Amino acid sequence: MTASFPQLRMRRLRRQESVRRLVRETELFPSDFIYPMFIVPGRGTRTEVASMPGVFQVSADEALNEVSQVVNLGIGGIILFGLPSTKDSVGSEAYASDGVVQKAIRTIKAVYPELLIITDVCLCEYTDHGQCGVMDGPHVVNDLTVDLLARTAVSHAEAGADVVAPSDMMDGRVKVIRAALDAAGRDDVMIMSYAAKYASAFFGPFRQAAGSTPQLGDRRGYQMDPANAREALREIDIDVSEGADIIMVKPALAYLDILSRARDRFDVPLAAYNVSGEYAMVKAAARAGWLEEERVVLEALTGIKRAGADVIVSYHAMDAAKWLQ
Repeated sequence: MTASFPQLRMRRLRRQESVRRLVRETELFPSDFIYPMFIVPGRGTRTEVASMPGVFQVSADEALNEVSQVVNLGIGGIILFGLPSTKDSVGSEAYASDGVVQKAIRTIKAVYPELLIITDVCLCEYTDHGQCGVMDGPHVVNDLTVDLLARTAVSHAEAGADVVAPSDMMDGRVKVIRAALDAAGRDDVMIMSYAAKYASAFFGPFRQAAGSTPQLGDRRGYQMDPANAREALREIDIDVSEGADIIMVKPALAYLDILSRARDRFDVPLAAYNVSGEYAMVKAAARAGWLEEERVVLEALTGIKRAGADVIVSYHAMDAAKWLQ
């Protein structure tokens, strides 16, 4: 029989930091994190995102300064988002061999060849209408969009990306991207699929950072309904069957139940995206003096890992890595 009070006193395991550290079930490491970066054309550009204090749009040469910190802090890698100089209806800059992300990959790899570089594969930053694919009236055309996403993924791989991360939520895109990578001789390039990406209001600041606010319609026709959990497991199951190496749940904090369910069901690496709105709320409250930023950030990131994430994409990554040291 289990002992009971007064012999059993759970507080004995919490009395001092050395004991708390000894019995701690979940521990964060800088290597758990992926740091997002927003890349712009040109040189010498470093512009802070107004809604995301501490996050910058940077040109490739300026990105090297941040990457050096990522490497020195032992952060697991970076994920790149591109802001092209021109946009059109089919997002052609996304798959241009000399596109902003492709150039940045080559620049970074030339200096840091061992750094893990993940690239976001989507058209929303590159289309003049801001939607994640080719439009036919008010609707995104799935299959044509998937073909362009595959071209984008191959162009990123050929530039030196280690992982491509389709974030569009089109049907069948993992299967087509995997086939395109293999046909191009890039079978070693991994796919980290945004398998369960919700149509979330928490994405607001990101759209300013990435210049991807929709100019017509919205994304609820292809991103997931926040009310659905079982559907997320179906989406994940499909992406795993199509060849995804890592699956992602996005956002993180409002969807910890989805992370937990995914961890229980799937024995594959699981990522979670601690998104821009989650970041911005903490930053705003901390600046107002309403909460202690370091403790809140580390508590939130610990919660994401405790729910089952192996990989955490977070704008807090740089600060969190410093605090963990």
